[in-house]
Amino acid sequence: MKVVLSIGGSVLAPELDPGRIGSYAQAVGRMVDAGVEVICVVGGGGAARAYIDSARTLGADEVMLDQLGIAITRLNARLLQAALGDRAAAEIPTGYTAAVAAATQAPVVVMGGAVAGQTTDAVATAVAERYGAELLVIATSVDGVYDLDPQTNPDAEKFETIEVAELVELIVPMSRGAGSSAPVDLVAVKLLERTGMRAIVLDGTDPAAVAAAVLDGEHTGTEIIAAGSDA
Repeated sequence: MKVVLSIGGSVLAPELDPGRIGSYAQAVGRMVDAGVEVICVVGGGGAARAYIDSARTLGADEVMLDQLGIAITRLNARLLQAALGDRAAAEIPTGYTAAVAAATQAPVVVMGGAVAGQTTDAVATAVAERYGAELLVIATSVDGVYDLDPQTNPDAEKFETIEVAELVELIVPMSRGAGSSAPVDLVAVKLLERTGMRAIVLDGTDPAAVAAAVLDGEHTGTEIIAAGSDA
């Protein structure tokens, strides 16, 4: 089974805690031991936002801000790569094709961002399409997809499953303007729509729960399914 994990920087490295990163490496190792081939795409989290905010104040343009964010995602990827040891490919791929090529050489590939203007969720979805993955897991600080922003709407309701076309309609209004509250990046969802790939959005703060979602199909997040699927 081929799986791509999009691991938010806010859940992998909210702080530079070797224990948390080691726990994620153990969870990925469980998948590998069960015969799963894994590509991990790691986000930048709070560190990336801090660098971007500082650079913006200093007058950096948007391209430079994107480059800074990508650089931080790759540093976070290096931390997870180090924790995985010999299981992980030696290099951090910088593009989709390189990631898929690296997956032929090692049971786990770890990478960060790839393209200016794309979130790591979008990168992970593009990699999953190129890789022919059966499952994309988006491990974030939110425990699924809601009809409203749960941080500002106490009555927001979570979907157990949602068809990808319905998700597109849900997040387009959320994606407009600064401070987007969209639970999943719109580019990522549009890529899912064209591929029909199965995806899960879940709370990634517990690495063991991420492993359980992959290995046992057990989770409390949201399944994103293709139209007409009985998943």
